[in-house]
Amino acid sequence: MKFGIFDHVERLEDVSLDRQYADRLELIVQADKGGIYGYHVAEHHHSPLSATPSQGIYLSAVAARTERINFGPLVYVLPMYHPIRLIEEICMLDNLSGGRYQIGIGKGAPIGEEFAMWGGDPAEVTGRFEETFEILKQGLTQEFINFSGKYYQFKDLWMELKPKQKPHPPFWYAGNPATAGRYGANFINFGTIESLPATVETFKENYQKYVDENGSDALQPTEPLYGGTKRIYLADTDEEAMRRARSAYEVYRANFRKPLPGGAWRRPETFGPIHHVGAYPWDPDFDQAIAGEQLIVGSPATVKEFVERYTAQSNCNYLVSSVQWGDLSHDEASYSLGLFMSEVMPGV
Repeated sequence: MKFGIFDHVERLEDVSLDRQYADRLELIVQADKGGIYGYHVAEHHHSPLSATPSQGIYLSAVAARTERINFGPLVYVLPMYHPIRLIEEICMLDNLSGGRYQIGIGKGAPIGEEFAMWGGDPAEVTGRFEETFEILKQGLTQEFINFSGKYYQFKDLWMELKPKQKPHPPFWYAGNPATAGRYGANFINFGTIESLPATVETFKENYQKYVDENGSDALQPTEPLYGGTKRIYLADTDEEAMRRARSAYEVYRANFRKPLPGGAWRRPETFGPIHHVGAYPWDPDFDQAIAGEQLIVGSPATVKEFVERYTAQSNCNYLVSSVQWGDLSHDEASYSLGLFMSEVMPGV
């Protein structure tokens, strides 16, 4: 079992932006020293949900401050990037980090929302994603790019930079196990201990098809990582942890809002025919999130009991936790992470 961190880097109202960046880098250094395997940062724009919308700049600072932890976006919203510029960024970051970079890919969540905010047509999202992904794979592994699609055309375009990891840094995909498997990507999902085994089986079946079809050209490790992501908060007692997490969670839910003048805020339906399946992340209230294992809150003993069950019953080999969310302060998150690394991880 490996452990990772998923991070939105939510904006804190009472902390200056430069201080928040410094604190978050300090938290990642703590995770690096404590044996956390991976750090994954989301991409969002125009809301308090993310203070790091330009992930590459932020992750270059992560590369400079850490030594062992693997890190990357989860995800790059591919329709919002020019593929050539993205290839160059990935190559730079993989080399700056000594080969620790990870490439999360996705269409955005909810699909097409932020692409539409930037003037794009949500109906183009899937096509742009597929073309960008194909160009990305070609540009990271071949000397010249040749591609002809609806949105991009390149002929004999020389790629000067190459990633340090060969054939390229690992891909990651979140949400859909069949799609992640077909892409040969590592996989992150939102699921319960009870539901995850079936999800993992779907992922493994599709991943094996990918390996069988690509043979020696299969570009991912033979043993991919796959698991669930949870928001965690540890305190000395269950009561203390639950009390603080309840208020922080309401801030987390509110941070998905995209403000408009006059105190209003955008909803996804504002943007027309945006495809979305299932509940939005902000839908469950605190008690529903606890019941659905989206929140793991309590003393070290309580959280350790959950992690032991997760390890034994989920069929996953990776557990990704969000450690600073809502209005949790740096000190609160650091203390919680310290408890997790010192009292939960060693027993698993």
